[in-house]
Amino acid sequence: LQWSSPPEAIERFKSQEIWFPPPQFYELCRLCNFSSLSELHKFSSDRALEGCECWMPVTLNASDGRIQLLPGDELYPEEPDYTGEKQTSMSTDKKIEDLMKEGSVFHRIVIKNVNNFAVYVNIQAKYKHVNPLMINSDFSDYNSRL
Repeated sequence: LQWSSPPEAIERFKSQEIWFPPPQFYELCRLCNFSSLSELHKFSSDRALEGCECWMPVTLNASDGRIQLLPGDELYPEEPDYTGEKQTSMSTDKKIEDLMKEGSVFHRIVIKNVNNFAVYVNIQAKYKHVNPLMINSDFSDYNSRL
């Protein structure tokens, strides 16, 4: 076991020392908004009664990777399959770069491969929450309108 701050954990992920799945990468990027545990505690106490939103990431398979779409993203379906019964799959022949250039409203995790994630968010977080810092594990730029 090793205790790491969120930025340290992300750096270790970038250097492929450790791995975590996309939801944890997203949450670590969100935790990067806080410089101390007391700051995080104050934030969580202040917004504790604001409410929560049910999220179900929807995967869009592109020709060179995949994108996990989250609520508020312009490509997120109006009625996502929360139960897994429909097992719908979204796919396109487009490249991730093209999807990013064509888009303007983002709430997504771009996954190029198992060690290459990027978080893109330009929507207002609900319930007084904070958006994750937009961290890209390989530092590439999609020239998006963020």
